[in-house]
Amino acid sequence: MRVAPCARRILSPNHLGALLMMASMACFTLNDALIKATGGAVPLFQLLVLRGILASVMIAGLAQSRGAFRVRIARRDWGVIALRSLAEVGAAYFFITALLNMPLANITAILQVLPLTVTLGSAIIFREAVGWRRMSAILVGFCGMLLIVRPGTEGFTLWSAYALIAVLCVTARDLLTRRLSPAVPSLMVTFSASVAVLVTAGLASFTTTWVAVTPDLALLIGAASVFIVGGYYFSVQVMRSGDVSFVAPFRYTGLIWALALGFVLFGEWPSVLTLIGAGVIVSTGLFTLYRERHLMRG
Repeated sequence: MRVAPCARRILSPNHLGALLMMASMACFTLNDALIKATGGAVPLFQLLVLRGILASVMIAGLAQSRGAFRVRIARRDWGVIALRSLAEVGAAYFFITALLNMPLANITAILQVLPLTVTLGSAIIFREAVGWRRMSAILVGFCGMLLIVRPGTEGFTLWSAYALIAVLCVTARDLLTRRLSPAVPSLMVTFSASVAVLVTAGLASFTTTWVAVTPDLALLIGAASVFIVGGYYFSVQVMRSGDVSFVAPFRYTGLIWALALGFVLFGEWPSVLTLIGAGVIVSTGLFTLYRERHLMRG
């Protein structure tokens, strides 16, 4: 699964990074669509266990081939990995629960606020400088999110709250990732998170009754496992190809995938307010990335 050397020669690092980011977003969104297609026929914790076993085995194979298990990791980094894995567990539970009960494009649109929440979290926790322009963009982006979840109206449900909690968990996960030493292999971090979700779901599954998995459901879960590993793998490769400020905007291609898959597979199409909110979030996210790139050059 290495990127072909010929591709590296033909494409610039930034263009290769953009393609890898788009591939990552496609894989993640296809995983979401396949999980949603199970329609809740498999209990949540059983679903996480089955997907987790397959994904963990594939990630372990990648990590082993890259020598990730042979790297000595400091005790401090193990603590950060543990906290990050805990955040991953929360993100998996709240996101998949919301996914099974919300339109695919709606929850994907809410997730587009992540670049803004990570920027805000960095300013609050790490005391990173955030000028008034970026802070204004963050506030406008949050207004766009409110157009999607619409608190205090019939459009706001328990699942909307779950999606917002998932955003908080993913934000915590990403901020913790920034605290890791550069020497810690990304695949080792990914494997630890996958195993944490698997173990937690395995323990929680004792509280539910497992059901027989039909061949169709097994195919959906198996394919979802392949795509989630592809998403993880490509996202790791992205960080090693091109400038983050150039590559990051291509994260928003996930919303295009979600709109297309939601319409084709589930007959879903977001309301006008949801589309406006998504547009506001994407626009402010792009502006925030532009400002970060401008400041780095300055």
